[in-house]
Amino acid sequence: MNIEDYREYCLSLGADVEEKLPFQKFKNGEGVLVFYVSGHMFSFFYCNDFSVVSLKCQPERIEDLKAQHESIGNPYNESPKHWIGINPSTAPEGLLKELTSNSYEIVKAKYKERKEVDSKEVS
Repeated sequence: MNIEDYREYCLSLGADVEEKLPFQKFKNGEGVLVFYVSGHMFSFFYCNDFSVVSLKCQPERIEDLKAQHESIGNPYNESPKHWIGINPSTAPEGLLKELTSNSYEIVKAKYKERKEVDSKEVS
């Protein structure tokens, strides 16, 4: 999958998806495109080197995914306990989409729960 198709896929996941280049002020952060849901990252990559997309993942799935797919490894600059890195040029498109959607759903659910708890505490 190429970078523009991947970008369009991320944006298609929901009206609540935002894309930003938040690290422009940092020396090695220029060109890092980040996709957010509920104000939190679910996918990011370097625009100039589209060889690793970092995605949130359930910890119990990570080792199996790495063992089953050569295109999956460690994420860039995130905890390998909760994140994976996937090479979009070698990964099957269906796998990349499934793992991206999974990441979006993990983050969305986590921060939806927190928002609901916060709302109940205010009531």
